[in-house]
Amino acid sequence: MTEITGKKRLPAAVERFILHWGDMGDGWGVNRSVSQIHGLLYLAEAPMTAEDIADTLGMARSNVSNSIKELLAWNLIRRVPILGDRRDHYEAETDIWEVAARIAARRKERELDPAIAALRACVSDAADDPAISPVASKRLKEMLSFTELADHWFMQMLKVPRPRLVALMRLGEKIANLLPLGKAK
Repeated sequence: MTEITGKKRLPAAVERFILHWGDMGDGWGVNRSVSQIHGLLYLAEAPMTAEDIADTLGMARSNVSNSIKELLAWNLIRRVPILGDRRDHYEAETDIWEVAARIAARRKERELDPAIAALRACVSDAADDPAISPVASKRLKEMLSFTELADHWFMQMLKVPRPRLVALMRLGEKIANLLPLGKAK
């Protein structure tokens, strides 16, 4: 990484986390700057202004401003009023379970919901089109069924109280070990 002059020094572990969080976001289709700003605010001890964020990360103020708008839309950060300061200050949601739920809900909204709508349309169109092979029609139905199942599972998991969800996650491997091995048809 090329260091930008004027950038505030961060502890090595914090910088490493911010860079990694940016890489992860980039891999998920989220702008790297958005993810890095979220990572910074997640680890910040106090709310930060856009200017503080820009100075700390060595980013253009306009980039920070656009990234903040996106993080607000994802509901991962919030504006925090500071007595005696007219500037906007921001802090991140720090409950990691809540962060994960909000990210998952946003991804469902952006990816899963449109996929289900498109697959339903494809299955409907295929049913009325004699040129569609039975194999293609069957595979479209299977993909729709799988996607709807994943959507249903996600919606169920949102309703599970956190202590039960934690227990369920911890039991996952034990439950999997109780199931018969081999490929199911």
